[in-house]
Amino acid sequence: MAAESKSFRAVAVPLPPLTIRVHTAGISEALRRRLVWAQVIIAFLAVECGVWAARLSVRNRWAMAAGIIVVTFALVDRPSVRRLGLGLPDAMGSGLMLGVGLTGAILLMFLTHWVGGPVPANPLFPNMHLAWQYMVWALVQEFMLQSFFFTRLEELLGSSAGVWVTATFFAAVHVPNMVLTTFTLIGGLFFCEMFRRYRSIYLLGIVHAILGLTLSTTIPASLLYHLRVGIGFLR
Repeated sequence: MAAESKSFRAVAVPLPPLTIRVHTAGISEALRRRLVWAQVIIAFLAVECGVWAARLSVRNRWAMAAGIIVVTFALVDRPSVRRLGLGLPDAMGSGLMLGVGLTGAILLMFLTHWVGGPVPANPLFPNMHLAWQYMVWALVQEFMLQSFFFTRLEELLGSSAGVWVTATFFAAVHVPNMVLTTFTLIGGLFFCEMFRRYRSIYLLGIVHAILGLTLSTTIPASLLYHLRVGIGFLR
């Protein structure tokens, strides 16, 4: 109603827009940020213990603990399916992820052949049983990397910085295997950027597996050390 009525007088100055800010469980923003940083640090340290513990049995326990910690922290806020990346990407996102992933795999094989390396470089690795396990593991890694670490680092640092820091975390887990560290930094930047745009981990898991298996097919075990990282690389 543009003019005055008998009940209400016209307002000469428009009212300011209403802004509503809701804090998680009633806590302040500063406390929320501290809690999110604590989640990131605790989860990363648990992953590193799973990589660097001296005994295999202890590493397995830490790996299981890291998985439980990540899932618990990831679900504690009751996030949406989209935030977790459990929805399906659109056609453009699907085509871009698969296109870049397959192009990267073909390029690695072409470069190996061009420099005179054998393909496969490791005839006994990976076999079909290990390949199936690695595909499942690749999807688990993408959930940990994107649904947990990236979503929190994006909240804390912003989208662009979140991509770089998450990819750096991913690469750091693969130290001291410098071949894997280099490739996982590059791959991590791609994975995180695709997740930032399309919010889906399923095709990322497939592309992750394709590229990882291609590395095992094109790079000799003397350089790749059968994808070993941490203390396993040094033994």
